[in-house]
Amino acid sequence: MAGKQLGQDRNRAWSQMNETEQIHQFDAVESGNHSARRLAINGPLLVSSRRFGDDRGFFVETYNARDFAAIGLPDRFVQDNYSFSAAKGTIRGLHFQLPPRAQAKLVRVVRGAILDIAVDIRRSSPTYGQHVAVELSAANGCQLYVPVGFAHGFCTLEPNTEVVYKVTDFYAPELDRSIAWDDPDLALPWPVEPGNAVLSEKDRCAPRLRDVRRVFE
Repeated sequence: MAGKQLGQDRNRAWSQMNETEQIHQFDAVESGNHSARRLAINGPLLVSSRRFGDDRGFFVETYNARDFAAIGLPDRFVQDNYSFSAAKGTIRGLHFQLPPRAQAKLVRVVRGAILDIAVDIRRSSPTYGQHVAVELSAANGCQLYVPVGFAHGFCTLEPNTEVVYKVTDFYAPELDRSIAWDDPDLALPWPVEPGNAVLSEKDRCAPRLRDVRRVFE
């Protein structure tokens, strides 16, 4: 019921714009210092936040619960995670957590750059098995919102890359699952040759999507 309400709130935020605005802004919604736009698959959002710079550097508000709800992200985040990858070409993913502890994620890069990918694993979705891929970097400051029902992973584009992300439920190791990053059925656009990818043993041995039991019906 909570997930259904979140979806209704998100759709309500998008519906507040008229059709002309949606066409001209590519489904962009703004509130305060933040804006979000839809991607090729319904669900994930690319979030941008205004930077205030001077000769010292810049200041940016990376999260604001009120404004994020207004741009279509009313989720309640309960945990922040931090990932450091020393080598360029490090792949982490594709990961997701099973219900009833499924997680939505809000991902950003504080050092370096990644190609961030979200794969739709909602069985009833018309875009099941399809993906979105965006570059997130410390330079562009963008964030990717990955909703429940998607597997998530990224590849580092620079050495010493640092990624931080919020999640909507606590880590539950007994419900943690993976899908093969190189699943040929998914044909993901990883920017590294398979033999050069830096992987954990868990990710190296993950099953293909077609072999994962039915979840997110």
